[in-house]
Amino acid sequence: MTDQRSTKASRQLWGRPELYTSYGQNLRMLNTRPKQLAVVAMVLLAATYVPFGLPDEWLHLFATGLAAAIGAIGLNIVTGYAGQVSLGHAFFLAIGAYTASALSGEPGRRTIGFGITFLPVWLLAAGLVAGIAGVIVAPLATRLRGLYLAIVTLGLVFLGLHIFKEWKSLTGGPGVGRQGPVPELFGQRLDRSGDLLTGDQKMYLLTLVLLIIFAVFARNLVRSKVGRAFAAVRDRDIAADVIGVSVTRYKVLAFGISSFYAGCAGALLYAVLGRVEPDSFNLLLSIQFVAMVLIGGAGTISGSIMGALFITMLPRLTQELPTVLPFISSDVTAPLGAANLAIIFYGLMIILFLIFEPRGLFGIWIRVRNYFKAWPFSY
Repeated sequence: MTDQRSTKASRQLWGRPELYTSYGQNLRMLNTRPKQLAVVAMVLLAATYVPFGLPDEWLHLFATGLAAAIGAIGLNIVTGYAGQVSLGHAFFLAIGAYTASALSGEPGRRTIGFGITFLPVWLLAAGLVAGIAGVIVAPLATRLRGLYLAIVTLGLVFLGLHIFKEWKSLTGGPGVGRQGPVPELFGQRLDRSGDLLTGDQKMYLLTLVLLIIFAVFARNLVRSKVGRAFAAVRDRDIAADVIGVSVTRYKVLAFGISSFYAGCAGALLYAVLGRVEPDSFNLLLSIQFVAMVLIGGAGTISGSIMGALFITMLPRLTQELPTVLPFISSDVTAPLGAANLAIIFYGLMIILFLIFEPRGLFGIWIRVRNYFKAWPFSY
């Protein structure tokens, strides 16, 4: 009877955003009609206009950004939701990329290959191997916290970089590399043009579908008992332990899930790019993923996606600046060249967001939305 009355009350107040009449309504994934309409509109726009209205160059960038967004969501789970600072994301991306490349690689070549090109197999294997590596590393998180944990995870990047440079039968060696994972589904190569769609259109649609699946899973995870345990560990691990939350178990789980996401993202990212080189899994790659989380908004799924797209698009957008601002050089070696400006913007954006809007792009979106909800009043 209580549930029936609660359902009836929520129907009577339907159309009143953020006025919840039950706990279940508050926890619902899309708990207001505007959110439902906005998400449907964005998915329709991304699935219909973008792949057929934009040139292939931009679709390639979007596909790269969507694949990176999966990795950013993974980092946000362990850092934004569980509060465990990790600078070793590039290490788990590399494990996923090389697992998928080795599985889908052609046998009998100079690098390891097993010829398994079916995409679900190598994608799942990449996530699982990276997830197992994350679980192995996770016990460190139970003994360390804050800056000490960040330094230890940073060490993984340098350790991995050395291993990947020396293991030439797997990686191809520095400056040479190897072919990325082969994206094949039911006998069709998704990175090659066909009668209906180009290779970039196929890869864009593939990464879009996978991002939606990973984002929905992550959103459901953080709404569940596990997500509430992550928040308790993040806010005060001693208090969480006192009330019965197993801190060790949930820290290990957070690292395992985050690494699974990173492994899948690494496999997809280098399937889009087409080539894997060991030098690319360096500290800068880890910093870029941290920047995606900070600029997009820590502790939000949609913020991770916004941050990943922003960071991926930034170098391309800065290339357009010399046509608008003549004092900016198009020479990549110039101090105020377009390439250097992208790096400057990374650091500048992180500083500005941490000072003025710690919730990142997601926080700006919330401010804009609240302004128009209250308009024409300012309160």
